[in-house]
Amino acid sequence: MELVWLEDFSALAEYGSFVRAAEARHVTQPAFSRRVRSLENWMGVQLFVRTPQGATLTEAGRQILPSAQEAARRLYRMRNEAQEVAGMAAKSLHFAATHSLSFTFFPRWLRSAESGAPIEAVQLHSDSMAVCEQMLIHGQVQFLLCHRHPDIPPLLAPDQFIGKKVGEDVLVPLASASADFGTSPAALPYLAYTHESGLGRIVAHRLHGKEDYLHLKPLFSSHLAAVLMSMALESKGVAWLPKSLTEQEIMDGRLVRALDESWDIPLEIHLTRPTAPLSTSAEEFWDRVGCD
Repeated sequence: MELVWLEDFSALAEYGSFVRAAEARHVTQPAFSRRVRSLENWMGVQLFVRTPQGATLTEAGRQILPSAQEAARRLYRMRNEAQEVAGMAAKSLHFAATHSLSFTFFPRWLRSAESGAPIEAVQLHSDSMAVCEQMLIHGQVQFLLCHRHPDIPPLLAPDQFIGKKVGEDVLVPLASASADFGTSPAALPYLAYTHESGLGRIVAHRLHGKEDYLHLKPLFSSHLAAVLMSMALESKGVAWLPKSLTEQEIMDGRLVRALDESWDIPLEIHLTRPTAPLSTSAEEFWDRVGCD
């Protein structure tokens, strides 16, 4: 048994695709498939039903998934505890955060959170929502910082993870001030988020059934809000962008509203952690942070 097998198992269960899961795990698809098969051989049972459309968990796979994820978290936690006790590692805090929050919210929020209680060391891993969730599930980080919407339940199991609100944001439909999309309402170019994006899940929920009403024409997609912002600045279309990321561009008049305020999407910024005990320094940090 190898730890990477458990991580691969969880990733394939999440993505339902060998290609996408292998990309998320930064390994070739043939190597990823061999590792999944090695886990199945070790277990002595088939964990996935493979079809041309992808991979779905068997009943045995669904049954052991929570235990496999918890086992991976325990192993990482055991390693961190041993290193701290031995004095080989600083009492560092490990965060995964989506790209937009890493660039804007995280630095000033952390500075505020450590006021009066300096943090010895911090490691920040910035990636898409899907990858950040996998890092938390696998126990590679202690905390996940991400945008949330009250109407969209998190994909993380509520009996294994808890979260608290630490800030607020809003998605605003924006376009370049110099954009000219014509007078016809039938072809409004739309800059969309991909399925790996947490913001993409939120926007998709808000726009469900309303794309035709808004006459949105998908033109470009990315899981990075910063990339969509760059495309919007180049007059390539309309994008729902976090206000925290676009404050300067709005203030400078380079980005303007493409739709009225009724199409804004209020967001909460959440900090999520496992329900299982963390290190002493991580528990102390958790206890003192929250939304003002």
